Amino acid sequence: MNYRRLITFVTFGAILLTGCTDKIKEMQEKANVQFGDQHFKTSISLIELYKVRHGHYPPVLDSLEYTGDWDQMAISSVDYKLLNEGYELNLVTGWIGKPDSLAYPSGFWNGLGYQKIKSDGSRIRCQY
Repeated sequence: MNYRRLITFVTFGAILLTGCTDKIKEMQEKANVQFGDQHFKTSISLIELYKVRHGHYPPVLDSLEYTGDWDQMAISSVDYKLLNEGYELNLVTGWIGKPDSLAYPSGFWNGLGYQKIKSDGSRIRCQY
């Protein structure tokens, strides 16, 4: 009888954990999107503020000034590359992983020096 009870308990636990695993994955992706979005926007803001203050984009992100602890977390979550005209910025991580995608309206990119380099070496502007 105890053996049956143990099998029932283990089976129920496995079913419960399977459902929880999907919910945990969903929560992780949501957190990755939220943190990734914030890291990306914070980094862009700091880069653009640097340009306003100095007249050019920073050579590296270590050049950014007056950053706080949360800003450091954001800029360590992106990969920055200074280009001849503007910069390329790629999100490396969100919360504990990289989000599947981030989407921004076209107006978000207005006035930014952000550019993306395609695999063929050509540039596209205002897209992530």
